[in-house]
Amino acid sequence: MDQTTIDFAGTPPNGPDGPDALTLAHYAEQAYLEYALSVVKGRALPDVCDGQKPVQRRILYAMERMGLLSTPTGGGAKPVKSARVVGDVLGRFHPHSDQAAYDALVRMAQNFSLRYPLIDGQGNFGSRDGDGAAAMRYTESRLAPIARLLLDEIDEGTVDFIPNYDGSTQEPKQLPARLPFVLLNGASGIAVGLATEVPSHNLREVAAAAVALLKNDKLGDDELYALLPAPDYPGGGQIISPTEDIRTAYASGRGSLKVRARWKIEDLARGQWQLVVTELPPGASAQKVLEEIEELTNPKVKTGKKALTQEQVQLKATVLSVLDVVRDESSKDAAVRLVFEPKSRTVEQQELITTLLAHTSLEGSAPINLTMVGADGRPTQKSLRQVLSEWLGFRQATVLRRTEHRLAKVLERIHVLEGRQLVLLNIDEVIRIIRQADEPKPALIDRFKLSDRQAEDILEIRLRQLARLEAIKIEQELSSLRVEQGKLDEILNSPSILKRTLVKEIEGDAKLYGDERRTLIQEEKRATAEVKIVDEPVTVVISLKGWTRALKGHEIDAAGLAFKSGDGLYGVFPCRSVDTLAVFGSNGRVYSVPVSLLPGGRGDGVPITTLIELESGTQAAHYFAGAASQKLVLAGTGGFGLLAQVGDLVSRQKGGKTFLTLEAGEKPLPPSPLPAGELLGPQLACLSLSSRLLVFPLDELKHQPKGGRGLTLMDLEPKDALVSVAAFGQALQVLGTGRGGKPKDEILKNTALAAHVGKRARKGKALEGIKGLRVVAA
Repeated sequence: MDQTTIDFAGTPPNGPDGPDALTLAHYAEQAYLEYALSVVKGRALPDVCDGQKPVQRRILYAMERMGLLSTPTGGGAKPVKSARVVGDVLGRFHPHSDQAAYDALVRMAQNFSLRYPLIDGQGNFGSRDGDGAAAMRYTESRLAPIARLLLDEIDEGTVDFIPNYDGSTQEPKQLPARLPFVLLNGASGIAVGLATEVPSHNLREVAAAAVALLKNDKLGDDELYALLPAPDYPGGGQIISPTEDIRTAYASGRGSLKVRARWKIEDLARGQWQLVVTELPPGASAQKVLEEIEELTNPKVKTGKKALTQEQVQLKATVLSVLDVVRDESSKDAAVRLVFEPKSRTVEQQELITTLLAHTSLEGSAPINLTMVGADGRPTQKSLRQVLSEWLGFRQATVLRRTEHRLAKVLERIHVLEGRQLVLLNIDEVIRIIRQADEPKPALIDRFKLSDRQAEDILEIRLRQLARLEAIKIEQELSSLRVEQGKLDEILNSPSILKRTLVKEIEGDAKLYGDERRTLIQEEKRATAEVKIVDEPVTVVISLKGWTRALKGHEIDAAGLAFKSGDGLYGVFPCRSVDTLAVFGSNGRVYSVPVSLLPGGRGDGVPITTLIELESGTQAAHYFAGAASQKLVLAGTGGFGLLAQVGDLVSRQKGGKTFLTLEAGEKPLPPSPLPAGELLGPQLACLSLSSRLLVFPLDELKHQPKGGRGLTLMDLEPKDALVSVAAFGQALQVLGTGRGGKPKDEILKNTALAAHVGKRARKGKALEGIKGLRVVAA
């Protein structure tokens, strides 16, 4: 595109430096920033003040204007068709998709989505199993009683109003929330570059924490977290994360909690029993759990595979060994009732529970991300203390505005009533002025020194209000209003009285709308189901092209093994079926595969690339199979190395983990296991490309369980490289070539070996009579 500038009207400017010109890059940046900001503040993130997103706020306000408020006793307005509500919201405040508005309305009516639903829905509003709500023409809705805490003070000057999308009416910028709803019901949303995941909390606990923070703004963290210890999810469940993890998440505004379902054991006749799940963690549903059980017990062949993997087969056998039948008995009487029947009554209860928790969504993680639009209008990730503090600041400002608004009304009424009192004292003269004056209003103002408002009220007064009894009522009302005026003045002029008022209101709302905690807080270890593996001797066979298999027993004749055409033997590793195969990538990354997952039989095995996920551009360089306690010497051609155990190399991820740090151009060397049963200390032999050999005690090398570059093993010349390392006891075998390039090997020990012994990081001594290619323990 040749034209690099445009003007705001969309036509090319006169020149590159035209008065309205801007670069396309700048225009695109500004346009995208405006879009991003509109998504962040106008759709996805809740407001810390009232806890609502714009569409939710508009729905609540529209329903309040329609008179759809209900009372805690069940009275109030009758519900109306949801389509009517959606139509009013779209027409007046929210010019977007009707389905989007209805989806937001539905969510606010679901007691499994919100801890304290704001809408009382009649009809099918969906289920926790993912069933959608009925169409808006079939369902009816009205505001739930607790919505009054958001809307009751909206006409008392408490919040600012802004023009709606077409300027035809006004809508509230925020709702005058009497409690921090951003914590009560939480929020979930994805914006541009930002996301939020605020969990729900218990109303009584939030109110207690807010009151404590209001009384003492320097409240300690321990006291605050004791009052508000953890989220309280709509579906209950159990939080098993340590207390420290929860507090860390609250302090930073980001974290993850471990949650699990709750269950009970029901005893049946003849010693039989069944496991019944009654509460599910957030994000889980009965339908989802049933689908997971089906996938475990009847697995499908993965895309690109010809058969089930060994892991799938083992997992299926594990589940079927403890589980017989699963049923969903959820109903109106029991929101969640998942029944699991064991394979037999002899199955250990904890074994069945652990298996289900480890392999289904009955146990999982619940994120915490307290990102929201702050009181200053900026989207920020906040700590729990900041959320409460900002809401308290908003609430104090709201109460002050409400008090000022009420005081203005009281003073105006007092002013009017004082005018009426004056009229009743001079009623005959007032009547005479009204009857005789051409302009009675100015005459009344001039005669009795009245204000324009008082004179207007006198002219509009009814005759019945001139009775003697009315004078008594005016006096009583004036007395009451002056008492109220005094109280309002005290609130405005005394910060302590303002705080007492706030505390009284928060505690009153908590008493009226609060309930018991649903989610249990009890620290537990995360469930890890171990697949039962028979501990037996096996031999892992690896081919040069990475085909791997595990044959039973240790009496394997390597010479008799067959491989695919063009392939050959890399190595055999006698070990146990419970051990681990470590795969070393060409970039120093290490991958681990349980030996129990390797195929057996007479076939060629499977390519190692089907069991691990190599990084792009890398390949499997070396292998080793052994027990977790087996120590290895790991080194690279750059001359650096370290000690590690096989257990250090294990990773749960198929993508492995970075372990051996290599510089550009360096390659990993084959790992060398430490010999067992040596009375004298083992030694390490290092062979360079220039056929220099260095031997030093292995205790000069340190164990590095997290990997790294290691220590210098051998001092190499610039064009030299390390080609082989070997841990050995008293004798070392050197494999290489002799004169004429013929294969040759030598065993070094005693005096011949001593000639090459030195300190670590030395150059070593050149071999005589042999071009060394590799060293191994003799």
